[in-house]
Amino acid sequence: MPAAPSAPPAAAPAPLAIERGTSLSRDAWHRLRKNKLAVFGMVSLAIITLACVFGPMISPYSISEMPFENVGEPPSWKHWFGTDDNGGRDLLVRVLVGGRLSLAVGLCATFVALTIGVTYGAIAGYVGGKVDALMMRIVDIIYALPFTIFVILLMVFTRTLTIKYNLPASFDLLLIFAAIGAVEWLTMARIVRGQVMSIKKMEYVEAARSLGYGPARIIFRHILPNTLGPIIVYTTLTIPSVMLLEAFLSYLGLGVQAPMSSWGVLLNDGQQKLEEFPWLLLFPAGMFSWTLFSLNFLGDGLRDALDVRSSKD
Repeated sequence: MPAAPSAPPAAAPAPLAIERGTSLSRDAWHRLRKNKLAVFGMVSLAIITLACVFGPMISPYSISEMPFENVGEPPSWKHWFGTDDNGGRDLLVRVLVGGRLSLAVGLCATFVALTIGVTYGAIAGYVGGKVDALMMRIVDIIYALPFTIFVILLMVFTRTLTIKYNLPASFDLLLIFAAIGAVEWLTMARIVRGQVMSIKKMEYVEAARSLGYGPARIIFRHILPNTLGPIIVYTTLTIPSVMLLEAFLSYLGLGVQAPMSSWGVLLNDGQQKLEEFPWLLLFPAGMFSWTLFSLNFLGDGLRDALDVRSSKD
């Protein structure tokens, strides 16, 4: 009898597709890119920053030049934002130079608030007990003070010292950074304290303690890196509030002093001549509002993107 045909060999199993892993930062970036307002805020902020930094360098006009024949010219192709009524200086250059200082105040004062708030909140949350209760009661007392009046009194006091001891204008600017940062750290301290109190109970923190690590190393090497999400979000939301406070102080004459200029100074000058030269107020106010909206859009987008409860796409 003929041999029965042998069965065909079994096909090799198809290789399993390896699912590519992802990270929290990549997921956050993916969610951020899908937020159109956040992308708009990020791009707008980059444009504003580049314009303020490099615009005055490439402009044919200088902030120190005073062509009196151009005093009070309305916006035109020659002067896009018009000229001011005090020497005929190009308003666009003044707005860009003022933007440098306003952005610098926002970043530096926020850094001061970030440093104080993160350190204070981390210590209070990690130590706990009576120390935490005492530190938080101090925060509550400072919260009860009217911020604006507190900053105004602080600025008046420091301005008196500057005049009395004939200190340079750069020292006066540092005082603005310190004064604003000294009142903007309270919310950051509360946020960081809450995060630290929940993280310090994690297993890896207990393991670090069992290895004999000190509190400082545990706080700054193991706990705070895991609180970066809320810190970054609140930082982006603090910068516009700091810039708004600086503009308010400059509007009252307590902020940036001549010959330096900021958006708050330009707004103060423009509102005094609104009826005669409306562009002196409209263009600085437009740039200032655009910057604040961009920062708020970016901050809201980061808050949504870094939320661990968000669904992964």
